Amino acid sequence: MARAMSNVISFENLTLGYDRHPAVHHLDAELQPGSLTAVVGPNGAGKSTLLKGIVGALRPLDGAVSTGTVKRQDIAYLPQQAEVDREFPINVLDFVAMGLWRRVGAFGGIRRSVQHRIEEAIAAVGLSGFESRQIGTLSGGQMQRAMFARLLLQDAQIVLLDEPFNAVDAKTVSDLLALVKHWHGERRTIVTVLHDMEHVRRHFPDTLLLARQMIAHGPTEQVLTAENLFRARQVCETFDDHAGVCHGPAHETAAHSPQRAA
Repeated sequence: MARAMSNVISFENLTLGYDRHPAVHHLDAELQPGSLTAVVGPNGAGKSTLLKGIVGALRPLDGAVSTGTVKRQDIAYLPQQAEVDREFPINVLDFVAMGLWRRVGAFGGIRRSVQHRIEEAIAAVGLSGFESRQIGTLSGGQMQRAMFARLLLQDAQIVLLDEPFNAVDAKTVSDLLALVKHWHGERRTIVTVLHDMEHVRRHFPDTLLLARQMIAHGPTEQVLTAENLFRARQVCETFDDHAGVCHGPAHETAAHSPQRAA
């Protein structure tokens, strides 16, 4: 239980953005240790930006994000496939082995015991026999499996997944979802950006609904209401992309205050 209690994620008046223009602003929320949370919202709602803030790839413009006792470099982060250079000349074995970089170093070599762990991770995602294949020759589903195998090797307490089931086949979705649920059973804290609301309703017990600001957070059935989803679309449509950072939440009206589901 001590391990589980160390991986809480908390946001305190958090504002994230680019060139001083906020993409997520004044977010106050806490993701409980061992929770399985979907982050949803309209296009441009700041969902991927939030993951980048958690992992430390994007520094806050205001406020703070905390990951408990877990160091940022020890968080497992799966970006969208579009962010991975598929033309880089690397095979599946070496790509997956990158999940151990922080432990063995770039030039640490692969010992026999480590080699066995890599092969186990590849087998766990159904890619045995693909070890020597270049990643550029993989299908979308196969590439996603390789990325999940790399996450397996990181053995992280906090796992961040950005659109992990986007544009992959149904069998791959089912297999990778089973892996996510296995991590959840191990009391890891998992945060997943998703678009498919029915998928969220079926498999993710908690949801954070974003529209640049938090619309609602809590049990999925209480967050994904027609009213909340309509409001999220309204907020995103009226948001000024050129607005500067406004410090503090005092500028928000009562009508735009976020809901926290019980």
